[in-house]
Amino acid sequence: MFELVPKKIFLTKGVGFSKERLASFEQALQDAGVSPLNLVEVSSILPPGCKVISKKEGIKLFRPGEIVFCVLSKNQSNENRRMIAASVGLAIPSNKNDYGYLSEHHSFGETNQEAGDYAEDLAASMLAKSLGVEFDLDAAWDEKKEIYRISGKIIQTRNITQTAVCKKNGWTTVLSAAIFCLA
Repeated sequence: MFELVPKKIFLTKGVGFSKERLASFEQALQDAGVSPLNLVEVSSILPPGCKVISKKEGIKLFRPGEIVFCVLSKNQSNENRRMIAASVGLAIPSNKNDYGYLSEHHSFGETNQEAGDYAEDLAASMLAKSLGVEFDLDAAWDEKKEIYRISGKIIQTRNITQTAVCKKNGWTTVLSAAIFCLA
């Protein structure tokens, strides 16, 4: 029986600029190294025991045209000088038998740090809630991070974020993705 439960995952990001919206998206996919793949967006669950690998290692696992599952955050604009961001957050539980969470966040006017922290916080908050970790939703990210660490239930959080300032007379696309590997 063929199972669709990913064993590995890698994070990637890209940015593209073009007069055409679709072409800017294609350039962002190229920049991220995943343009030869057929991406299928899925929701936010990191399977138990799924290993985080490097982008370089992950890309080698696929053939052009392959259908690949991912969690994708994308943002586009043609507004000159507009700051855009796309971020994916990842929260990994300490118990390898538990599942983790991924989050997508896309925004306007946020720095790389702000968008990344938000996406990471979102993923960690979803995981914490599923594990029964008590915290204040309105608390600052650093406060929540300390609660997660003390609880011992969340081993790692991270994010991958792409920001860009839109150029004049064209489209800008930013994307961040978590690419699932079935092999």
